[in-house]
Amino acid sequence: MIRNPLGILALSVAGIFVACLIGVTVWVAFDSQRPGPFRAQFALSDDRGNPVGPSIFQGSPALVYFGYTHCPEVCPTTLFEVADWLKTLGPEGERLKAYFFSIDPERDTPDVMHGYVTAFTDRITGITGKPEEMKKVVDGWMIHAAKLPSEDGDYHMSHTVSLLLVGPDGRLKGMLPYGVDKQEALTRIRGLLLKEKDAKA
Repeated sequence: MIRNPLGILALSVAGIFVACLIGVTVWVAFDSQRPGPFRAQFALSDDRGNPVGPSIFQGSPALVYFGYTHCPEVCPTTLFEVADWLKTLGPEGERLKAYFFSIDPERDTPDVMHGYVTAFTDRITGITGKPEEMKKVVDGWMIHAAKLPSEDGDYHMSHTVSLLLVGPDGRLKGMLPYGVDKQEALTRIRGLLLKEKDAKA
């Protein structure tokens, strides 16, 4: 039996379209879960000893980073850049919050965190507390954080190095990769966090 080439082509195109449609549907369903409002309950402390809970992600747009004070390069570089972005934004970014969550709370006490974050700027708030409480936040934002042994018998932390852009509604608006260009970072912060409609959310 001789098959119609046009019919075969039409069926192939239809098959590809259906496969793409299914793929997009699955992607949207998965992606819609990640930017949802943060819902995990936790009890931590800021670097001044004040209690911190889920409400920290509500009411103001925020730059949220997960790291640790013993980090040799990535964390201090990122916090230095955050401090520079905040300074550059000036009054335009005065409602923008910045949080540094410790993934090594056993060593990062509130006093340690306070000395660390204020070395960069007084605009960054350090967050720490019991490991089991910090794990709730880490898991809630799907952050990678793992303790790895060091050659000297101590340990270091492997962790997500991207910075989270969180809207005043507690939803993830985007992420900034480590080493992002300053102008690109400012453009994304302005576009995703400092738009008037988001500021009133």
